Amino acid sequence: MFTGIIEELGVVTGLERSGGNLHITIGAGMTPELKIDQSVSHNGVCLTVVDITNGKYKVTAIEETLSKTTLGELKQGDIVNLERGMKLGARLDGHIVQGHVDQTALCTGVLEKNGSWEFIFEYDPKLQNITIEKGSITINGVSLTVVNSGKNNFSVAIIPYTFQNTTFKLIKKGTRVNLEFDVIGKYVKRLTELNSRSPPASS
Repeated sequence: MFTGIIEELGVVTGLERSGGNLHITIGAGMTPELKIDQSVSHNGVCLTVVDITNGKYKVTAIEETLSKTTLGELKQGDIVNLERGMKLGARLDGHIVQGHVDQTALCTGVLEKNGSWEFIFEYDPKLQNITIEKGSITINGVSLTVVNSGKNNFSVAIIPYTFQNTTFKLIKKGTRVNLEFDVIGKYVKRLTELNSRSPPASS
């Protein structure tokens, strides 16, 4: 479980394909504090630390993960958003984030707003994921509030701190990102679907 508050930026220092898996080596300041089997969010994707060597750590993304996220597009030298699992009893500064990416989205516009930025994203509506204005959304692991919400698009406002300390400074029109929709909203949507399919009660 995560909060969507990015701890630091890591650098991809190695990529190795093995069958349908991708082994990713990351250089990060948090590495000395990590342990084998620990969960770390990488651009919003929860992955398990499988090796720590020479101040760098390795995680493995399986084929299922690669098919639903942007991790398969990583190149050596790329920067990724990192967050370790949340601590029980700590403040929840973002929102409840599982690290399970629902789908990807395409950045369709970046607007400068005199000291902040508005990023616009569009996603495939076939999976029927939804956003609501002032609701929560996770983009590449960053907890954000939806500004404008459409049927298959939405926008978020980015303050200078978030812009400088996450990969948002690298996102431009045409960039693909990972989306995790609000887990509470997903449960409500699922329950509504099930109720609408239930046969009427007999009298």
